Amino acid sequence: MKKQHRTYLLLILVIGIWGIIGFRLVKAINPSNDLENTAMDVQKFVPTQIKERKKFDIVANYRDPFLGTFETPKSKPKVKAIKKETPQKPKKNIGYKGFISGADAKNSIFFVIIDGTQHMMEINGTAQEVKLLQGSKDYIRVRYNGITEKVLLSE
Repeated sequence: MKKQHRTYLLLILVIGIWGIIGFRLVKAINPSNDLENTAMDVQKFVPTQIKERKKFDIVANYRDPFLGTFETPKSKPKVKAIKKETPQKPKKNIGYKGFISGADAKNSIFFVIIDGTQHMMEINGTAQEVKLLQGSKDYIRVRYNGITEKVLLSE
């Protein structure tokens, strides 16, 4: 009998909880039309006046407790001078036609065309302010006016 009493008690409790949930759901879906028309006292909003504070600066010119020295005032940053652009020298028209191999790979002579004039140059050689830095059968590397340029073999 004790077991049946517990079962009935739990059944009543579950039905009560589901009843409350159902009641709230129905009330939320169909709200009542009995709205009270109570007028709220509307007061005019008046903002409070804000008083301006006096401005002040803190001057910290006391001895540093860790270093034992006074702080030196920092100097203003210096304005960097504007560099005038130097006119760029015109780019040279450089072409590579081929090479002649000597007994050593270091003694190779390269045919280089600089502004329409053909020159025979070896590595570290200079012609018309153009220095030959490196060369192979496919390309050469030259430097002029501070510019390093790779020139491919042209036919």
